[in-house]
Amino acid sequence: MKKIITICLLTAGFYACNSGTNDQAKTEAPTADSKVTAKADPTDTPEFHKGMDLVNNNDCKTCHKIDERLIGPAFRDIANKYPNNAATLDTLAHKIINGGQGNWGSIPMAAHPNLSVEDAAAMAKYVLLLKNN
Repeated sequence: MKKIITICLLTAGFYACNSGTNDQAKTEAPTADSKVTAKADPTDTPEFHKGMDLVNNNDCKTCHKIDERLIGPAFRDIANKYPNNAATLDTLAHKIINGGQGNWGSIPMAAHPNLSVEDAAAMAKYVLLLKNN
């Protein structure tokens, strides 16, 4: 009986030691030859930070939050509604400068005539980069 238990324990020990070798191959870091495509983090870009700084230093957060409606729509809802392209950036930049009404309800968006088109576009780009993927 002792021999059977000893053999079982030794067999289990050998099995346990050898079973990890295949798992190591699966968890090793990729080599230079392997193709790994990681999606770039849009929040880790200079344009994102520039737009975020402009939004934070203006009155945007009086009416908007990132993930929930306040007086105006949530920034993420805006990002999910519009495509991130040059035409949208131009349209949103001019809405930021001139104000607007009707796209998100009856409450008008205040005009920001002191902003440059470049700064308004940077703010719009920031908002569009908040899109859920």
